[in-house]
Amino acid sequence: MPEHAAALKPANLDFVQAASIPMVGLTSWQALKERANLQPGQKVFIPAGAGGIGTFAIQLAKHLGANVATTTSTGNVELVRSLGADEVVDYKKQAFEQVLRDYDLVLGTTRGDTIKKAVGILKSGGLIVSLVGPLDKAFAKARRMNAFFTFLFGLMSHSIRRRAKKHHVTYSFMFVRPQGAQLEKIAVLLESGQIKPVIDKVFALEQAKEGLEYLARGRAKGKVVVKIR
Repeated sequence: MPEHAAALKPANLDFVQAASIPMVGLTSWQALKERANLQPGQKVFIPAGAGGIGTFAIQLAKHLGANVATTTSTGNVELVRSLGADEVVDYKKQAFEQVLRDYDLVLGTTRGDTIKKAVGILKSGGLIVSLVGPLDKAFAKARRMNAFFTFLFGLMSHSIRRRAKKHHVTYSFMFVRPQGAQLEKIAVLLESGQIKPVIDKVFALEQAKEGLEYLARGRAKGKVVVKIR
């Protein structure tokens, strides 16, 4: 691992807690703060708020002063509220696209038709930052890919970009990158208690297969960690 990608472990976290942070922390930071430049008072929709990214992104968005909406199941409503969610949609009882309006930002955390539906809840000039695809031309160009991949990714995202344009909003795909300087800033928030790690289960290394199967069921509340020893 290159030095620029690493940062010191937050002093108040044990190694299991610290291991749960880098991916979700950097993803949330780069999407909300860097890509979207989320401002105090803006409204952001973060689907699947009880998941690994959701539990961190909600806390970061609240730290940035945003109004946060999320979706979750009945059993996780109190969890996401405790993390700071202002508007919680129980997806077993309501469809988010029928109750949310005039949002500035959607953080695309789930596959399926969520992003397509979320276009309609954005105000004019709003932004979708998708973490799950489809990939777009801008991603190919940023990675200096050749013309074939630029064309291919443009084709893959054509439908959602066209839908976004029709609603006067912007679609953007984001892939997280290593960044030690950002991890250092995240560590400050963790050490001050402004953001807390949320861990569902810890599996021993020999239980890694069971851990992956548990994660694949999509019911984890926060992060799932495999402990090496």
